[in-house]
Amino acid sequence: MRKLIIGCGYVGLTVAREWVEQGHQVFALTRSENNARKFTESGIQPVLGDITQPESLEKLPEADTVLYAVGFDRTSDKSRREIYVNGLESALKVLQQRTQKVIYLSSTSVYGQSAGEWVDETSVCEPERENGQICLEAEQLFDQYGFLSTSVSQSKAATAVILRLAGIYGPGRLLARMEQIRAGEPLAGRPDAWLNLIHLSDIVQTIQKCDANVHLEDRYLVSDCRPITRQEYYNTLAQFLKAPEPRFEAAIPGEMSRKSTRFNSTERAAGLNKRCSNKRLRDELGVRFTFPTIAEGLPDAIENS
Repeated sequence: MRKLIIGCGYVGLTVAREWVEQGHQVFALTRSENNARKFTESGIQPVLGDITQPESLEKLPEADTVLYAVGFDRTSDKSRREIYVNGLESALKVLQQRTQKVIYLSSTSVYGQSAGEWVDETSVCEPERENGQICLEAEQLFDQYGFLSTSVSQSKAATAVILRLAGIYGPGRLLARMEQIRAGEPLAGRPDAWLNLIHLSDIVQTIQKCDANVHLEDRYLVSDCRPITRQEYYNTLAQFLKAPEPRFEAAIPGEMSRKSTRFNSTERAAGLNKRCSNKRLRDELGVRFTFPTIAEGLPDAIENS
């Protein structure tokens, strides 16, 4: 079968390699000729283009499944809205008639709950932060263009499934955290705030399940089986690294050191955050986690980093 990946980065490239091993014909959109050469070496067929340049998307091939896994490139001169919303809209206009299924990677940032509440796919989405608002705006495009079962004017050609991912970790994604813990640097933010995490392997497993299944819900919340506090997370990481016990330092509103900003860019420094339920993922999609908690996942991530 033919597969297309738009956003062939940490998650997308891992999925691409699995699809190649399974014997599929895999295409990947890229802006970089250097990446194009690397894709070719891995058996992936590159397509040169850019989601922020709509005319370049006319080159996209027809595919049975499209994995849309575009992340925000902080080195780009484009805004989050230009990438997540405008870029996605340009792609959807082309993909409507070129694929049967789109698997879209979104984020649990679409939820605005911040007092430790449990959330699932039915929970209200009223994000207060700009990142979550933009992610939710992007999700709404699938309804607007008729990709969802609940869409008013449902597309006859293509359907979509939206995967709201918790914080991603895995091989190669812990290096900064490991460096910080080993150095005994103080951690900004509340130690009692909740973290929701998902290992790379279980994201890939979820994507494969969505690719193989015909009857899917419009959305799945993709998080592991046990939310944990930041205190427990960093204590566990330190134990595995045989590093000093982590120290937390309350962040001063509006002020954060350069090092703290670097390590805390994706975490909330105030509030308790929310707790994510993966019940639909387990009960209805049938995902059986390889790494149900960090107790299993962190050793793998550390060993392979």
